[in-house]
Amino acid sequence: MISILFNWIYIFITTFMTGFLFTKFITQKLHYKILHISNILLCGIIIATVYAQLFSLIYKIGFLANVLLLLVCVAAFLFWHDEVLALLTDALKKNGLTRTILQLGLILVWSYFTSRGHIHYDSDLYHAQSIRWLEEYGIVKGLGNIHVRFAYNSSFFALSALYSMKFLLKQSLHTVNGFIALLLSFEVLKLIDIVRRKKRMLSDFARIGAFLYLTRIYDEFISPASDYATMYIVFIIVINWLLLLETDMKSTVPFALLCIAGTYAVSLKLTAGLILLLTLKPAYQLIKKKLWKEIIFYFLLGFVILTPWMIRTAIISGYLLYPFPELDVLHVDWKISSELAAADAAEIKTWGRGLKNAALVDLPISEWFCSWFHTTLPAPGKLIIAADILCMPLFAAMIVHSVKNRSRAVIRIQPDQLLVLGTVVASYIYWQLSAPLLRYGYAYVLLVVMLTAGIIKERLSESAFIQNHVKIRLLLQKTFHVSLFALVAAMLVFAANYMYRLRSMPYYVSQADYGTYALCSYEINGVTFYYPESGDRVGYNAFPAIPRKLSITFRGDGLQDGFTGNHKNE
Repeated sequence: MISILFNWIYIFITTFMTGFLFTKFITQKLHYKILHISNILLCGIIIATVYAQLFSLIYKIGFLANVLLLLVCVAAFLFWHDEVLALLTDALKKNGLTRTILQLGLILVWSYFTSRGHIHYDSDLYHAQSIRWLEEYGIVKGLGNIHVRFAYNSSFFALSALYSMKFLLKQSLHTVNGFIALLLSFEVLKLIDIVRRKKRMLSDFARIGAFLYLTRIYDEFISPASDYATMYIVFIIVINWLLLLETDMKSTVPFALLCIAGTYAVSLKLTAGLILLLTLKPAYQLIKKKLWKEIIFYFLLGFVILTPWMIRTAIISGYLLYPFPELDVLHVDWKISSELAAADAAEIKTWGRGLKNAALVDLPISEWFCSWFHTTLPAPGKLIIAADILCMPLFAAMIVHSVKNRSRAVIRIQPDQLLVLGTVVASYIYWQLSAPLLRYGYAYVLLVVMLTAGIIKERLSESAFIQNHVKIRLLLQKTFHVSLFALVAAMLVFAANYMYRLRSMPYYVSQADYGTYALCSYEINGVTFYYPESGDRVGYNAFPAIPRKLSITFRGDGLQDGFTGNHKNE
């Protein structure tokens, strides 16, 4: 826990200072100030990720990368220290004593969860090795040829490598998921404001969804899985978007910046792409006002975020986007064969559908949905998916009812709310029809039902019938508060029980390491490769490690030269 807390302090300092520099840039270019600490940190996380990916293109991510980052942060602080300290002091004052104490408590509890728990299967399959390749070499041509999962190339792994501190400690820390989860939990903590404002907003329902997600995966904060980071960012984007609507934000800038954060989500996991449907709002406003320079500016920001990720993907796999062999525009000797890429894409879909056979990838949903629903989903997942399916006709009915009865609609959905709900519905449908493994789309699964419920509740509360019946209105309010309190209390009991059961684990100073496995080894071109005796997981410590023994062809003399394609199992 102690190593995690120090690591988080370092992450906070560097992301805050880089985020602060970005806010200065935005203020100068767009005349808009980003003042909330959480938003500054989000900007800093994005910048740190882009920086790590760019650095990996020229050198390994380790000591030098951190020294240069720290020098920039120190220089920025020395130049703007008065402004930085004033910003932090003002934020602390506005925070209040109660919220500050609760946040400190969350930091301790979250560090506890991040110090121990369940290392996700894929983390020991390829996440750990992906991070180690970044620590040891940065970028290697054709790396996906020795393990196709390396070609997924989530930008999250570069961020994890930047903050792993392997050069300083005996182990490679994996704390970034816990840090971003902490930021999301601070946003969830704003649910206590319901008592003060005596009003439930649509963003509160999104926060409840985030709360359910965090309490579902707190035992896996320790894993450097890109799925979790993607879901955190999606929740943060949606919650902040709704907050802007609720404060009647007139400026286009914050909406556009959240869309830029959406491009970051895409670099974390390609399947988050439909979050960019939110771009319709700022794009419409900018085009309507003919602000062409601003449009180009935002486009360039998105381009800067996505370009290093796409370059890395091209170098690792030979494709601009992987696994999409249809986008075969590069002619390089390290390209993963199109047959292998297509088979990998099919395997992802069928695995998510619970089919376990890539040959069944074209099976219609009518033939796999029921089996998937009954065999792959936990009981809470079944309940939420059933609610999501029920929300689909409700969503359609709200749209039709709003269009036909603009002035008389009881449950009329506002255009801005329609865009948000439509975005998460579209994301959910894409997830459901592609690779519906729950962890790939938990945010969409939860947000569809929570936002639908929030909109219906909001519209019913505004109806003349409810307004004229005070007792019914009070009953609905009390039911909401009691249900929310019962939900929070139940989840806290589960979390406390989990903490109690893991109390004897010796991770109060350092963090639990990746898993260890019985491995075999063989030598090619003077390099020893490791592979598991059984299964396909290899962990972190043995390097380079692959899931099975392959006939590997080097492009040059060593690992740094990369690998060519068309390898076969031995």
